[in-house]
Amino acid sequence: MLIGLFGVLTGYDGTFPFLKPGDKYGDAEYVGMRVCCVVLGGCLVPFAFVIGWDMTKSLSGAGWAASAILFDNGLVTLSQYILLDPVLMFFIMGSVMGNTRFRSLRDRHSFSFSWWFWLSFTGLFLACSVSVKFVGLFVVLYVGIFTIWDLWLMLGDLSLPLSSTVRHFASRTLCLIVLPIASYLLIFYVHLWVLNKSGSGDGFFSSSFQSQLRGNSLYNASMPKEVAFGAVLTLKNHRTGGGYLHSHWHLYPEGIGARQQQVTAYTHKDDNNKWTIKPFDVNIDSNDPSISIRLVKHGDVVRLEHVATKRNLHSHKEPAPLTKRHYQVTGYGENGVGDANDVWKVEIVGGKEGDVLTTISSRLKLVHFLTGCALHSHNKQLPKWGYEQMEVTCSQNLRDRNNLWNVEDNYFPRLPNVSVQFYAQNFFQKFLESHAIMLQGNSGLKPKEGEVTSRPWQWPINYRGQFFSGNQYRIYLLGNPLIWWVNLVSLVVFLCLAVYHLVCEQRGYERSALFKDDWKRMVSAGFQLFVGWVLHYAPFWVMGRVLYYHHYFPAVLFNSMLSGVIIDFVFKMVCSRRSSSEVTFNWAESVLFAVAAYSFFAYAPLSYGMQGPLSTEPNSTYSAIRLLDSWEF
Repeated sequence: MLIGLFGVLTGYDGTFPFLKPGDKYGDAEYVGMRVCCVVLGGCLVPFAFVIGWDMTKSLSGAGWAASAILFDNGLVTLSQYILLDPVLMFFIMGSVMGNTRFRSLRDRHSFSFSWWFWLSFTGLFLACSVSVKFVGLFVVLYVGIFTIWDLWLMLGDLSLPLSSTVRHFASRTLCLIVLPIASYLLIFYVHLWVLNKSGSGDGFFSSSFQSQLRGNSLYNASMPKEVAFGAVLTLKNHRTGGGYLHSHWHLYPEGIGARQQQVTAYTHKDDNNKWTIKPFDVNIDSNDPSISIRLVKHGDVVRLEHVATKRNLHSHKEPAPLTKRHYQVTGYGENGVGDANDVWKVEIVGGKEGDVLTTISSRLKLVHFLTGCALHSHNKQLPKWGYEQMEVTCSQNLRDRNNLWNVEDNYFPRLPNVSVQFYAQNFFQKFLESHAIMLQGNSGLKPKEGEVTSRPWQWPINYRGQFFSGNQYRIYLLGNPLIWWVNLVSLVVFLCLAVYHLVCEQRGYERSALFKDDWKRMVSAGFQLFVGWVLHYAPFWVMGRVLYYHHYFPAVLFNSMLSGVIIDFVFKMVCSRRSSSEVTFNWAESVLFAVAAYSFFAYAPLSYGMQGPLSTEPNSTYSAIRLLDSWEF
């Protein structure tokens, strides 16, 4: 919504569809949206400086933390495009900055205006982080860990009055729990209010949700409340993100059960989702007024005829394509004439004899009359031969919730129509359903054929980048190798220094007063940033969804700031042993700064556009900077 707001303010009219990367913008006003991402990405540098200063009270340490982010080519690449990543990183870094600012004030300025401001700032940015992507939950956990730690120390501080401790607990509950939740709900209230039109993803949502989307076939629609024999209807799987019962002329390939017509679940509106419901033993003409209307009731035995192909919904004791313990479901017969395996029994959930099947509100099972299995759908995708639609099977487990369906569209001109607005959801129902679908969709993301993906072990070592554009100017997402490999070394150095410090503390080793505070600040700052890196990196090792190189960049922010802290500390410790310590320190910093800047400019074409031969080809100007064979620019 933030990117869209910038677009509206700068003349974007909403007509460019953003279907796939590389599409030409034409006359679309897109610059404002890119400016939004650039500005938010640019804020990462001052945020890092403030974080470094609050953690170390060292101007050079804060400068190094900011410089490691400033000279990262990968962050430049991400920030110059219309992507969620710069917005996400802006709010993550803002949350961390707010938390460090607040914690730096906790001893001397408790309950002052600035104290309340930074506490509330942190809570608001936490809500925004999660609103952008669910990865924002990691920074919520980060802030929560150190908040709990601070409160635990206060609880053990007997010099604090009990009333003051209670106020600290209450203030953090208000600003870090109540305020983020309220802000998050408000953001989604605005989101659902503004984005109220139909789109290509409507089919992922329930029928009652779709009835409130302008342009959807259910919006302000009216149709018969009750289902009658002869009606043309669509059946939607009732699970979250369930698809429509669908069929098409294509057959199952050789070796996949019976070579009959495919039946799938499809998440988009389509004429191939339409079925006619008929009694199992006779054909009826729903438009013939001489035939009395007969309503479909609980326990009725029916046939479902596919409108487009005139084949019946059918099952038999052949294994399903993917779920081998289930039976295959196909389309069978000619012009509605098939065999006994086309017969299904309607069972309304919670229904009893005589209950009528109703549109949208009734949940039903279709139980195969001969085998006793139930029509079933889940989120397993068929291969290319099934157009990557979802598998439909017949399950012997009648209690499975994926066996539940509802009638969404119901066309029967001889019955009176009623408005489907009666089934409209309230805000909290829409909020919960949209989140369930987002979670399911996110966890179910799989790589497309030929798509380059990556694994978490590859990210810290900068093993492989990611192509962003392959047109006239090639853009390749790759972190600055110098910074990323220094980041790796810094992680090891920090752990060694932290262990050494803890051993010295345990053994009672006394350091000189000159360096005692530096050691404590380094360990404290390093620990906070190390925890941030772990929280934003480790969870990807257990994720089942498809992963890409750019997922590592929030973790890189913490690692780069940690490098700044460690470099500053090591330089100070080494240079302090020389008589001309200040001059040596300044020279060492200047040289490393120049090397980092040179590395940035050497790899700048990857961010701003490359022309000519690839780095692997003869006479390429980029072969000198291709340090790993796995880099593909």
